[in-house]
This record gives sequence, structure tokens and C-alpha cells, in this order.
Amino acid sequence: MIKIFITLTAFLFSGCSSSGSLPIFKVKQSLSNTPTYSIILEDMKEDGNFIVSYYHKYRVVKDKDGYITEWMKVPEKYYKKNAQFLGMSLVTRKDNVFEKAVAPPGYAYVGDSRYGSWRNDSRGGSFWEFYGKYRLFSDLVGGWYRPIYRHDYNSYRGYRSQGRTFFGSNNQYGSNGSVARQARPSFYQRNKARQQSRKSSFSNRVNQRVGRTKTSFRGRSGGFGK
Repeated sequence: MIKIFITLTAFLFSGCSSSGSLPIFKVKQSLSNTPTYSIILEDMKEDGNFIVSYYHKYRVVKDKDGYITEWMKVPEKYYKKNAQFLGMSLVTRKDNVFEKAVAPPGYAYVGDSRYGSWRNDSRGGSFWEFYGKYRLFSDLVGGWYRPIYRHDYNSYRGYRSQGRTFFGSNNQYGSNGSVARQARPSFYQRNKARQQSRKSSFSNRVNQRVGRTKTSFRGRSGGFGK
């Protein structure tokens, strides 16, 4: 009976953590008839002290519109696997073809003349400008977007060809980058508050244990004189 219970529990656990049950795959399924879109890791959080739950929030950007999901519970392993990708495109589909690499938002559409063109700034730098009808790539990404300069794009292509994740020439993208810190300060405020809460909880537990030890020691000491 015990063996059956253990086997059943293992089966249920493996089913809950399978890739097909991840929230992001459910979002992908809802976009099965959409040939071009990006799913950006909009935000993430941890809830609970003793039993911790993990959550993602995604921003979906399509050709003409977009939306942000509610908080969606994800497995711990998946959360930690993507912990460094805040503000980056986890899934990109362009003309029904999926981009395999995680990338800064908008990069997958650069170089396609249907979406924009290269322009020169006042200092002679070359950057990509999306056409007005595709302003969603700079507007709907909610502050993640930054001008994409040609040298950054060339570096991105080099990283992609090597199967590596491009975080920007100055590592400005992702959870440790300056872009995320500017666009989502609430994420870092939550993390800081959570760390302080953990330290405070740990300190309180230590003090309680020390207090019980002192009380117990005094009680035993008093018995020695009788």
C-alpha cells in the first residue's frame, strides 16, 4: 500500500512539473493562430517563508496589440532557471517560426524591412527605428525597450549563432541589468524586503532558542544547590 502511494505521488508530481503544464506553454497555446508575437518575462516573485511559492507575470506583444497576464504559479526549478531573464523575451515567434534563444525584447524583428529601418543619430551612430505602425515594440513592452544600435545587434547575432544569451554590450538587460532596475524597481524592492524579513525571522528564532537555553540552564543550576 505504501509503495502504491509513493508511486502515485511521484507520478502526480512529475505530471505537475512537466513542461506542457507550465503557464508559459498555456499562453503559447492560446496564441497558436498568431504567427508573430513575443512573450516577455514582465515580473516575478516569491511568496511564503516556510513553504515558498513562485510566480511569473508575462507581457505578450503582438503586431497590433498586447496584454499582461495575471500572476501565474510556476515550479521552483523553472523559476530559478529563468531568474536571470527579467524583462527579456522568453518566447519569440516570427512568421510562424520560433526563435530558440532568450533575447532582449524587439531584437528578433530588427533587420526586417517590414518592421523598420536603420537610421543615423546626431553622433553618427546607426540604430534601428520601428515604423509607426509597429510602435508597439517600443510602447507595449512597458519600458523594457531601448534603442537597438547596429553594433549591439551584430553582437546579438554573434551570441545567437553560438547558442549564447545576449544581455547587451554592457550587460544592461536581464535581472542584473540597468534596464530592469529602471523599469521594474518594485521587483528589487520586494526582494530586498523579503531578504530583510528572512534575516529578521532567523534572528528571532535564534534569540528564542538562546532564551530557552538560558532558562533551562538556570533551572538545572538551581537544582544543584538542593
